[in-house]
Amino acid sequence: MIRIKTGMAGMVLALMVALLPIQSASARECERENFERSDFIVCTVEPGTDDLQLFWRGGNNEPFRHFSELANALAREGRQLVFAINAGMYMTDFTPVGLHIEHGRQLRPLNTRTLDGPPAQVPNFYKQPNGVFYIDETGAGVVSTEAFADLDSEVRFATQSGPMLVIENTLHPAFIEGSSDRTRRSGVGVCADGRVRFALSEGGVNFHDFARLFRDHLECPNALFLDGGRGVGIYHPFIGRNDRSWHGGFGAIFGIAE
Repeated sequence: MIRIKTGMAGMVLALMVALLPIQSASARECERENFERSDFIVCTVEPGTDDLQLFWRGGNNEPFRHFSELANALAREGRQLVFAINAGMYMTDFTPVGLHIEHGRQLRPLNTRTLDGPPAQVPNFYKQPNGVFYIDETGAGVVSTEAFADLDSEVRFATQSGPMLVIENTLHPAFIEGSSDRTRRSGVGVCADGRVRFALSEGGVNFHDFARLFRDHLECPNALFLDGGRGVGIYHPFIGRNDRSWHGGFGAIFGIAE
């Protein structure tokens, strides 16, 4: 028999967990992926099976800001938060910059403002085309803001962000191959098989390679950037991840509760 000291046993267990696929009890799963020498966590959500929702404010009308606050609020209702990820850009008071719809209620309007200037000087949200991720009665979709304005469906949840990463299998025109603008990034795509895939980088990656992850590796013809830098985070109890935003919290949060 091989005896392992308690501290070493914990390290071995942590290593074993790190080598396993990240998977909860539901149909949804997260996996570690490597693409173009960068590491990512990619989480797959099945529309119609996984009850993906958007969360922003709690019963006190204050933003949740932290995954743990959302988890605690759901626990008081007898539910367990099993997955969460940042859901888009927000202002200093944690108000979403653009459209926010929860349970069919529009809490923030579609932001159609445009800013002119060189791409490097235009904030990410306003790099055109920007877009909307939404869930309606037929499933999920990612479309440009302009296309969403003409959408005729009963939208249950929606968040607006920018820029679009992939538009009908084409990369956003502002992205530069080999760009040195590398940071942590998160995004969402609706892929060829109809599944929703969230991805966040574990290190710095440029927009061009991040968009190619969705188009070429995950086969998502449409994908949307959610946020970058300190605004990127994931909650997944299976691997002990409960990330914090170093901006003081998150704005809107995607989450699945059971």
